[in-house]
Amino acid sequence: MSEQEAASSSSEVPTEAVVDPQEKREEFAEPDAKKRKISKPDDDKKYKLEERLGGILCCAVCLDLPRAAVYQCSNGHLMCAGCFTHVLADARLRDEMATCPSCRVEISKMSATRNLAVENAVSELPNECQFCGRQFPRNSLERHEEQECEERISGCKFSRIGCPWRGPEHERQEHENQCVHPHRSGAEVMDSLLAMDQQLAEEKKLFENIFDLLGYEKITFNEIQLKPYRTDEFVHRLFYESSRFSAFNNQWVVKARINNCQKDPTQSSQRDMTYQLILKSKSTTPLNLNYIVLRGPVGDIKVKPRIYEFDFTETNNEGPYVTLPLPDTAECNRLLAAKTINFRLIMFLASK
Repeated sequence: MSEQEAASSSSEVPTEAVVDPQEKREEFAEPDAKKRKISKPDDDKKYKLEERLGGILCCAVCLDLPRAAVYQCSNGHLMCAGCFTHVLADARLRDEMATCPSCRVEISKMSATRNLAVENAVSELPNECQFCGRQFPRNSLERHEEQECEERISGCKFSRIGCPWRGPEHERQEHENQCVHPHRSGAEVMDSLLAMDQQLAEEKKLFENIFDLLGYEKITFNEIQLKPYRTDEFVHRLFYESSRFSAFNNQWVVKARINNCQKDPTQSSQRDMTYQLILKSKSTTPLNLNYIVLRGPVGDIKVKPRIYEFDFTETNNEGPYVTLPLPDTAECNRLLAAKTINFRLIMFLASK
């Protein structure tokens, strides 16, 4: 081998021995996902997926996540069931078309649809327990708060005899072991027992009256459907009226109105309904009538039984406006959102 070839061969360096420093840094570099995870901690809520979803899936009216049914307009804007019925009720009271609060497209019971995918997604999102602060999926939170949470507020089992204690569930047993009310005399717990007796007596009286009325010779019932109408007054109030129906050889009509004591019910968020029974035909003899409204086979009105009585005569043929005993404002809004209101009217005629 010549000297030139030897020098040439000795100057050659193996390829694997030459490493670019930039390539070396990239080889040991951390993935972007890992760097993002380190630089943005988990407790930063604005980057949590559930927080972002909560902002997307919330109701367009109350801006809270729905608890049950979710309705959407034709453009996909979401509303919880309570706000949806409230929007429809407000529009009916104002004699306007109900519109979506986000895009103002027309909405109604027929055009709006439920979004089952959103309902299922919301039920899986976490929410804090109001007592212990721990997070649970919304579909199991109610059970936890009512039956499982050790911090939920509970009462003493001796509250029926006057013990006022209320506290966390995990302290209840200790309190009951030391509660002084079981050792009090009968005279000391009489006030609590009298309050209980009064409530039970009222319920008993109602049912006894109903059973007494069922013993009347003349009893009839009708399935009533109330339809909305308006008057020509300056303030356009919403009224309801039924078709004529027959009972005891006479013709009758039921009328109803919203917030009997207010000129403009749209100015109040608290709503109730009153109804009136009217004798439309002429009766030669007075009619001593008892009547009661119940949920019938048509419709799903939630009403508490209450008996009313009135003497109908030829000159006094309109009964007073009496309360339709609904449980709350939400039920009244639900009835307003519907096109018609259906219930069963039972009438009892006392024999003279």
